[in-house]
Amino acid sequence: MASLPIFDRSGNEVGTYEIDPAALAPRMSKQLMHDVVVMYQANVRQGSAKTKSRAEVTGSTKKLYRQKGTGNARAGSRRSGVRRGGGHVFARRPRDYSYRLPRRALQSATRMALRAKIESGEIVVVDGLSFGEPCTKDMAAVLGALKLAGRSTLVTTAAYDVNVYKSARNIDKVSVCPVAELNALAVLQPQRVLVTKDALDEIQKKAQAKQ
Repeated sequence: MASLPIFDRSGNEVGTYEIDPAALAPRMSKQLMHDVVVMYQANVRQGSAKTKSRAEVTGSTKKLYRQKGTGNARAGSRRSGVRRGGGHVFARRPRDYSYRLPRRALQSATRMALRAKIESGEIVVVDGLSFGEPCTKDMAAVLGALKLAGRSTLVTTAAYDVNVYKSARNIDKVSVCPVAELNALAVLQPQRVLVTKDALDEIQKKAQAKQ
């Protein structure tokens, strides 16, 4: 059982939050988390790289000189991949790098990532995080009070909050993600995870429903 301090928006400790990391993920698998992170990274690859083969470069297809009698090595077209200006021997073609792992594996990896953040002390709990209107200055003040300024941080809310999103989107190294959209890459990539108390409740509720 882990006891996480709960802070208010001014950085003052106002309570504790009891959570059992093992309840989120009964077992840890670095291999599964690695596989899931690689999948998410592969899915954002453009796959637009392309080079020209010998059939696509300009140049005559005439044999450069006769096969024998010149003292030179035999040579065919000037488009050959061994010659300057020739095509690539194994030309690259646009391709789709995306693939998908099983849904249950993705969900398990997300819970493992959250457990890893809790056990490493890289999660910060705030009692509430709401704004009457978008205000980057107020969001920056909250991050500063919680000693998160300058750190890469994932802000997690129980549900999508447009004011929180708009308040944080222009702050460097800060991203916002509701509980429903969490994934292993989003959790593991930043140095810290700032999560609201309601979001932690939702995370535990979802974890219990999967067991």
